[in-house]
Amino acid sequence: MVDRKQQQESTDATPGSTGQQGTGIRVSIQGYEGSFHQVAARQFFGKNVEVIPCATFRDVVKIASNKKESNGGLMAIENSIAGSILPNYNLLQKSSLQIIGEVYLPIKQQLLVNPGVQLEDIREVHSHHMAIQQCLEFLDKYNWKLVETEDTALSAKHIQQHRSKHIAAIASKLAADLFNLDVIAPNIHTLKNNYTRFLVLVPQEVAQPVADANKASVNFHTDHSRGSLARVLSRIADVGINLSKLQSSPIPGTDFQYSFYADMEFDSLDQFNAVIDSIKPVTQELRVYGIYKNGKNKE
Repeated sequence: MVDRKQQQESTDATPGSTGQQGTGIRVSIQGYEGSFHQVAARQFFGKNVEVIPCATFRDVVKIASNKKESNGGLMAIENSIAGSILPNYNLLQKSSLQIIGEVYLPIKQQLLVNPGVQLEDIREVHSHHMAIQQCLEFLDKYNWKLVETEDTALSAKHIQQHRSKHIAAIASKLAADLFNLDVIAPNIHTLKNNYTRFLVLVPQEVAQPVADANKASVNFHTDHSRGSLARVLSRIADVGINLSKLQSSPIPGTDFQYSFYADMEFDSLDQFNAVIDSIKPVTQELRVYGIYKNGKNKE
């Protein structure tokens, strides 16, 4: 379990003391170059950040935890439409990584083609199944074959590599820039208010304090007696903390017992310290994942 005072002294908005420009920073991400994970990494660290593409979120955490391989990692944790990514909460719980920041990224899907290809030339559209689902209102206007793939950015890369004249891809604007593709139809996603939240993670021992921190993520569980969770929530409210998220997760090896992941927004560290001191007596375990700046709607 992470000591609260130690954790506060070891968190920062960027890995080490390199700053947010991304020069020399290498972070692990899920997916390929041109993915929304890379877009989020650039939004937080700057366009010079180097990404280490990973096939799975487990690999993201593994590489982010190794100081010889990376400076940290960036991992999606929830989407405003699809909800929480529950396995990633478990990965965070099992790791010793600290949250040093977050990114709320608007998911904007683009229809990409090789230069010179026109709409009437397209016969197939390739992308991840979620991206296709997000764009069905636009896609239903055309008699195109929809082909599901493992990754949006990889689909864009493939049509560029094969110089396809009859295949389009759904991916990010960054993928278009990286693979020299044309955006033949911009922002084709149906729901325009679609955000994914990403956590910025670093090994606990290299994290530094975050200036102007106003948000924290914690995990706790109670004795599961009647009203135990209500007592915790009541004490959080009494201190004036805004509980912006509460996510339950099964505790492995128990019979339907749960721990709770909570995001708290506060006005000062003193206020946050007060709520931690208040809930400690009514929780069995309490871990602070990170104290950082709220990244909501910072595009």
